[in-house]
Amino acid sequence: MNFIKFLFPFLISLALIVGLDQKWGQVPPLGKFLDPYSGFWANSENRDIGFEENPYINGLQDSVKIYYDSILVPHIYANNDHDLYMAQGYITAQNRLWQMEFQTHAAGGRISEIIGKDGLDFDRYQRRNGLLYGAEKAVKMMEEDPTIGPILEAYTEGVNEYIASLSYQDLPIEYKLLDYKPEKWTTLKSGLLLKYMANDLAGGDSDAENTQLLKMLGKERFDFLFPDRYENVDPVIPKSREWDFEAETVERPDSIEFPLVFPDNKAPQPDPQNGSNNWTVHGSKTSTGKPILANDPHLALNLPSIWYVMHLNSPSVNVFGATLPGALGVIIGFNDYVSWGVTNATRDVRDWYHITFKDKEKKEYFYNGKWLKTQKIIQEFKIRGDENFYDTIYYTHHGPIVYDEDFRPGNSKTNFALRWTAHDPSNEQLTFHLLNRAKNYNDYEKALTYYDCPAQNFAYADVHGDIALWVNGKFPLRWEEQGKFIMDGSRADMDWAGFIPREHNAYMKNPEQGYLSSANQIPVDSTYPYYHYDRGYEHYRNRRINKKLETLQNITVEDMMRLQNDNYSLLASEILPSILDSLDRNNMTEPEKTAFAALSNWNFMADQDAVAPTYFEILWDDLYRNLWDEFYGLENAVRRPELPITIEILKGNPDEKFIDNQKTDTKESITDLYQMSFKSAVDSIENWKSANQKELNWSNFKNTTVQHLARLSAFSTENIRIGGNRHIINATSGRHGPSWRMIVSMEQPIKAYGVYPGGQSGNPGSYYYDNLIESWSNGEYYELENKSNASDLNNIIFTQTLTPEAK
Repeated sequence: MNFIKFLFPFLISLALIVGLDQKWGQVPPLGKFLDPYSGFWANSENRDIGFEENPYINGLQDSVKIYYDSILVPHIYANNDHDLYMAQGYITAQNRLWQMEFQTHAAGGRISEIIGKDGLDFDRYQRRNGLLYGAEKAVKMMEEDPTIGPILEAYTEGVNEYIASLSYQDLPIEYKLLDYKPEKWTTLKSGLLLKYMANDLAGGDSDAENTQLLKMLGKERFDFLFPDRYENVDPVIPKSREWDFEAETVERPDSIEFPLVFPDNKAPQPDPQNGSNNWTVHGSKTSTGKPILANDPHLALNLPSIWYVMHLNSPSVNVFGATLPGALGVIIGFNDYVSWGVTNATRDVRDWYHITFKDKEKKEYFYNGKWLKTQKIIQEFKIRGDENFYDTIYYTHHGPIVYDEDFRPGNSKTNFALRWTAHDPSNEQLTFHLLNRAKNYNDYEKALTYYDCPAQNFAYADVHGDIALWVNGKFPLRWEEQGKFIMDGSRADMDWAGFIPREHNAYMKNPEQGYLSSANQIPVDSTYPYYHYDRGYEHYRNRRINKKLETLQNITVEDMMRLQNDNYSLLASEILPSILDSLDRNNMTEPEKTAFAALSNWNFMADQDAVAPTYFEILWDDLYRNLWDEFYGLENAVRRPELPITIEILKGNPDEKFIDNQKTDTKESITDLYQMSFKSAVDSIENWKSANQKELNWSNFKNTTVQHLARLSAFSTENIRIGGNRHIINATSGRHGPSWRMIVSMEQPIKAYGVYPGGQSGNPGSYYYDNLIESWSNGEYYELENKSNASDLNNIIFTQTLTPEAK
């Protein structure tokens, strides 16, 4: 981002912050902040790299060379693993320090320390939700691991060596703007970063909403509107898979009564749009005869980007890919032998229990006919510009009490404990450490045995010709419908019976069809012998991907690039013709005729310059809301039916009582809903055109924005020209989308390509802060080089040497 480009908006933002002193607590000392030598001007780099060429690093065993390519990807060459990971910590902090610390402050419930009391409710939920609780257990396990412990400590030392080198002038601009300083990095912060991702991907549930709906609708209607699976599913693991093992059994209680109580005021949950695509294609379907793997995780579009791309090389490893700033190694990537990519496995691993305490002191709770003791932990919250706050959290054998009379008004009658796999000790870093070094399928399979949460679909391809996909994680062993509703915490038969054996997790290797894919859809068909559930599966991206992969032959990398950027709306293709056929064309206004013509001639491609996707988006949203109006505006938030049941009712169930719009005096038919929604959509578009000085097209209307983590508009990029949408392979909506696109062809030598919506630098004053966004939006890719020898690298623009500090 050019520095002058954001200077004036930035000063406006600064003025607003000064004006909103009550919101942010404090503003930076303006003289210091505006100092031309050490203030925010010092963060102006433009195309300058701005790194020290030969820093001395205390604790290194040998020199480390870093070669930066044309998009500022660091290629790190170290002579041992200790130095490799110490350098990874140093280099990551050099580019992304503020992001690393801000995200771990968020995970640890410490945002109030930065912005004041307005962050307290968020912080209290983070602590009660158990991110710190889980991170402490995970870090203990990682530190005790003989492989991960030493290199995690080396990574931590590397981060701290960079922090120690900073003066005020060198601080990332966010520290200057918000007037605070970085603190020492710890291994706990790395654990918090992993739990931050676990919460983002596996921190949602619908137990309370389901319980409210069960009370509101009754069991029969609930099951109809919210089925566990739909017809014509296309699961992650193909239906041809036979389960050749004897499954563990879990006894369903003879009598099941779910307590029809629920929190009245739940905290916000992660965005349900967090998802991804991945697929792996066998060499029998490719032009080279070798597998191709593709992955694009769909997350919030943020700056700095959630990913930091690196190449790590030592005598034990040569790996390239996307890293998480604050965590060891490569998370999604490839080495000289294998490639892998992940999508969210879409499995419910959070259960809620209604707890009965003996008295108001909460020292004991009732369980299995006895009174058991609770553990009480008092959490301290430091609040900027205010007195410290103390929150008492009680723990049961299920987990922490998240909601009670002391947290979020309206929960005075109930106490709810959370059981979540993210609370358990785990060592996901070992999985990625082993994947980074894997040479074959057996290595990949072994690496996955250490992975617990958040559950992921791990796609795999190697140079030997193997492809595979595992639905992998630590999954509770449940009886049918266990965990779907809030459960009675006093009953032992409501507890998890254990976990599905790791070897019984669903997977497939080298399928006859020649490809495997996942897009957050249901993992398996009904023949899988274990109960599985989630609040919502994808139903469109997966079917489009599989249809394309089924028909493509002699597949090339370019074919995979086109598929990742595919804008076809399967949802629109399945419902729009029925809508258009039902509309009254005799009495249309001119704007309605224009809209009808655009929709009638649409090829269902949600391309950036197309007009029809805009009409369809509003039409579908209005239609959905008109059909399910009874689910809006309730005192307690509830789920609303998913798209498959919505379309099933609209196309085949004209007598469904929800078709009648409760806001009108007449009884509506499906045709009436179509007509009403069409007219409303056209009116909305006409209003939009009057209010906006822009051409009407899908990109302008959608306004895809890559937003700064602290919601600073001056450091964000708005109105990106790109197509796609939710439920489309190119799942780019207004604030979500492909956060990293990667394609790897396992031919020799391996060819790999990638791009993401951001840049390598975390400094908004740097050209490399957002320089990849345009390429990403245009569907362009950069070649990814993981050369074993640094002399073979191309397009190197800067070299940095980390040297051991003389003793």
